[in-house]
Amino acid sequence: MEKDTIKDLFQNLKGEFDINEPKQGHENRFLDKLNANEVASVNKRKVINLNWKPFIAIAASVIICLGVFTTINAQPEVLDLASVSPQMAETQDFFTTTINAELKKLNNERSPLTEQVITDALNRIELLENDYQQLKTDLTESNQDQRIIYAMINNFQNRIDVLNTVLEQIKIIKELKTNSDEPKNTL
Repeated sequence: MEKDTIKDLFQNLKGEFDINEPKQGHENRFLDKLNANEVASVNKRKVINLNWKPFIAIAASVIICLGVFTTINAQPEVLDLASVSPQMAETQDFFTTTINAELKKLNNERSPLTEQVITDALNRIELLENDYQQLKTDLTESNQDQRIIYAMINNFQNRIDVLNTVLEQIKIIKELKTNSDEPKNTL
């Protein structure tokens, strides 16, 4: 494929160019039209910019009002037992640590024999945890009512009781298993 150079292009187009001189005053007419277009485009830009300013001001006002409204009406932070007092924070830490330790013991005891008992216990613990979440909401709404604080402590105690009961049941299951596996000595 041949490449045409610019010289070849002009050679091929020879005689097809408009070589007539423009009429007198052509340059002035051209400049007048050019200046008229520039003035019109500048005027259009000014009109467009001026029309958007009120809308931008209104939008900014609405955004500020919404921000202030949501800040004022923000939900208060949900309180838990630790937010009541330093002693309650220690109590909550104690119960949480104890429950986590008991859950570890429970998970260490998993076996095919104990699987159903452990699953049931974890379901009861989950229900108690859901109740605790509701108690946290109630505590926030009631402005730290003592009855709710006692109910929260009772919830922690119930979780520990469930875990201890299940660990005792697992111990009994294991003892029964070892006793039934021992050979019977008869005389």
